[in-house]
Amino acid sequence: MRSYLLPSILFITDIVTIVIVAFISLFIRFDGHIEPQYISQMVDALPLLLISYMLMFLIMHLYTRIWRYAGMREVLAVFVATTIGTALFYSSMFVFGKSLPRSIYFITWFLTTGAVGMGRMLLHYVALHYSSGDDGESGQVNTLIIGAGDAGATIAREIERYHKRSRRVIGFVDDDMFKHNRLMNGFRILGNREDIPALVAKYKVEEIIIAMPSVKRDIIQEIMEICAPLKCKINILPGMYQLLDDEVLVSHLHPVSIEDLLERDEIQLDTSKVETYLKDKVVLVTGAGGSIGSEICRQVLRVKPKKLLLLGHGENSIYLIHQELSNIAPQDTLVPIIADIRDKNQLEQIFKNYNPDVVFHAAAHKHVPLMEIQPIAAVLNNIYGTRNVADVAGAHGVDRFVMISTDKAVNPTSVMGATKRVAEKVVLGMNHTYDTKFITVRFGNVLGSRGSVIPLFRKQIEAGGPVTVTDPEMTRYFMTIPEASQLVLQAGAMGNGGEVFLLDMGEPVKIVDLAKNMIRLSGFEPNKDIRIEFTGLRPGEKLYEELLTAEEGTNTTTHKKIFEAALEDVDREWLSREIERFDTCKTDIDVINVLQDIIPTYDPNHNV
Repeated sequence: MRSYLLPSILFITDIVTIVIVAFISLFIRFDGHIEPQYISQMVDALPLLLISYMLMFLIMHLYTRIWRYAGMREVLAVFVATTIGTALFYSSMFVFGKSLPRSIYFITWFLTTGAVGMGRMLLHYVALHYSSGDDGESGQVNTLIIGAGDAGATIAREIERYHKRSRRVIGFVDDDMFKHNRLMNGFRILGNREDIPALVAKYKVEEIIIAMPSVKRDIIQEIMEICAPLKCKINILPGMYQLLDDEVLVSHLHPVSIEDLLERDEIQLDTSKVETYLKDKVVLVTGAGGSIGSEICRQVLRVKPKKLLLLGHGENSIYLIHQELSNIAPQDTLVPIIADIRDKNQLEQIFKNYNPDVVFHAAAHKHVPLMEIQPIAAVLNNIYGTRNVADVAGAHGVDRFVMISTDKAVNPTSVMGATKRVAEKVVLGMNHTYDTKFITVRFGNVLGSRGSVIPLFRKQIEAGGPVTVTDPEMTRYFMTIPEASQLVLQAGAMGNGGEVFLLDMGEPVKIVDLAKNMIRLSGFEPNKDIRIEFTGLRPGEKLYEELLTAEEGTNTTTHKKIFEAALEDVDREWLSREIERFDTCKTDIDVINVLQDIIPTYDPNHNV
């Protein structure tokens, strides 16, 4: 019975409101001097007025909506109901031969819309702020939102609708002084970032949400410097290009991480060019279960391919990415494939069955220390595997082949880097054999990828330290996985075959500074709570990474974050003969000697 009580009250209230509004309209129309004939006409018209309005109120579900969670849709529903109701009223008066001054219709519509709309909004705010004792403040976390923009408004609205029992929004902070002391979604904009410490103390804030997905990273760093001493839980929204469906939700919030601080400004992807070669096409991604491969799959899926082939050697990783993408991909779009790129016959069968239009080759062995002690494994996967995929792709008429390379291929000091440099040469040489456009993309370290130092640091911090850094002067380039993957897609659109594209990696970061920031983000002081220990360079490691050899130059492209290396052509016959020498290698030294012959800049004794 309780569920029918409020709708019944609203129904009766609306009838009374409409009747009162009808006579107020007469009063306004005649400046308070109403002739008896018009009163009689209005009384006669009341049944039609009530039927017209109440019918539309029912059709627009004004009595079945939960007004506690009302928003613009509900306001629009009231507007549509009164507007169409007025039109019905006017039409029915004409059909039944009844009359009223024309201005009455407009006045009635205006007053009814205002009265019903304000009544519903009053109900919304009463329900929101005074309803049910189990929504009390005892279990709520006082939350301050930084950023009074679209994202902040969306987060505040969702908290009020769905998370009110766990969070209480106390207001916003924004650096735009023209917004100060104004209301947004019923919450006041309390000041700028410099006011955060005082606001935290005044309102006993326990959680701070940084809702600025498009802001520059240096702003996030400045905010973190202000918030770090406050002992509040600090959550942040990811960058907009990390939101696969472009929708901002509370579930997207996560604690501020080192990735958030190192992430660069949002890239501008030329979607039209990417769609040209990916939309409605069959796309194959090797290494689809890896860090880069899986993100490439996510980004490709946004462009709506005809089919997306998820190829990988590890069944667990392919299962996980397939399960994840199945939730958002159209039916029959995804095809999980367990295969080894070292098996050319298996690749032939896959290409024959699915006829891919585009291949992204991300499969590789990339752990530097492991490949130092197992060089033949790196050769078989990184060189032979790449040659197999590229050769089969070319033979089957694939339109574009995009290989993922690394800055470790430049003047390599590791087996992994040397094998990736040979793989670059293999792909370059294919352009003279097939019509396929073979393109290589070279970039540095990716935040959070497998083999990245960041997961290792996190585990060491959780264990209480020490955090191990090989050398105080070691630097690396970093970019986020989504940024790297989107630039790979962009480079694939730009290439005409034979290019090696370099991604703008920004400024290099000292690994020791990275370690210190991660310790601080975890709530500790470096070398006080958590010790940093220097262990010395490992075999194959460099102090500094490079994106170009001394012989290479760069050319600009149409994208400000993508450059093209000026490379010499590859003698494919000579390269094939050299690669065949690996078949005769009996020891690890033999493998390294062949690598040195192919890549003269390879110096395996750089730091050993």
